[in-house]
Amino acid sequence: MIYIVIVTYNGIQWIEQCLNSIPKDCNTVIIDNNSLDNTVSFIKEKFPKVHLIEKNENLGFGKANNIGISYALNQGAAYVFLLNQDAYLETNTIESLIKIHKENKNYGILSPIHLNGSNDGLDINFSNYALRNREFLFDAVNQKYSKYIYEVPFVNAAAWLIPRNTIELVGGFDPIFFHYGEDDNYCQRVLYHQLKVGIVPNTFVLHDREFRTKSTQPTYREQLLLKERVLKYNWANINVNVNNQTSSQQNKYLKLIVKLLLKFQFNKAKFYYNEFKLIKSIIPEIINSREINKTKGKHYLNF
Repeated sequence: MIYIVIVTYNGIQWIEQCLNSIPKDCNTVIIDNNSLDNTVSFIKEKFPKVHLIEKNENLGFGKANNIGISYALNQGAAYVFLLNQDAYLETNTIESLIKIHKENKNYGILSPIHLNGSNDGLDINFSNYALRNREFLFDAVNQKYSKYIYEVPFVNAAAWLIPRNTIELVGGFDPIFFHYGEDDNYCQRVLYHQLKVGIVPNTFVLHDREFRTKSTQPTYREQLLLKERVLKYNWANINVNVNNQTSSQQNKYLKLIVKLLLKFQFNKAKFYYNEFKLIKSIIPEIINSREINKTKGKHYLNF
């Protein structure tokens, strides 16, 4: 049995096409992160068979997915397929991925090829991930694939097939990540526990995101959030030893702050002091995260 897990947040623009792309024999659970548009009412009216879990706050991508994954496993799912609200499956994608996994059980995550929303090329971010396997990129350009699976260190979670045994070994998404970075961290953990991440050719999903508007200049708060995300991405990676990095980074900031104060550059000193406070505040949760994630188990899930 397979369950499709979708997290929605103001997804009315995509959700109909997303749900219509799912095979009829698949069970679907949606966790809505307190959408402010009519996503929830639309799902209830047009897709009443979908199991909809409504939250009264935005839990973020990882925590909401953990709720859906837990529900799916409690229903006896052998596979969970994570699908973005702005992604559309092509025919036989899931069936093909499951078949490939049954023949290659050393893979903890399998992903189809991510096309753009116009279906006329690779999703731009996906092509950046694929660059890590030059053989795949070469074969994709020539549209002639030489392998059943191409091993990669990472592929984003817009369309992941995750077998039950992976989840029971690795757990769910780490809650120290609110949005962005949680799929990087999950792939790191899958690799740590001696499983592989792979892209399966001739299976496809359309990721409809290339026409989104992007803010030009991030605010100060957004810069701090980005800094936090990068540090967590690096320091929560259990495949590397980061003890020296965390202490040396703190010392580096302290020296810089003192230097700026001596030069009477108070605004700059305040900026770096806030970054120093950020680093100091996240180190305990990163240490705790690393200890948990190095162990096997159904971490962060409720089943």
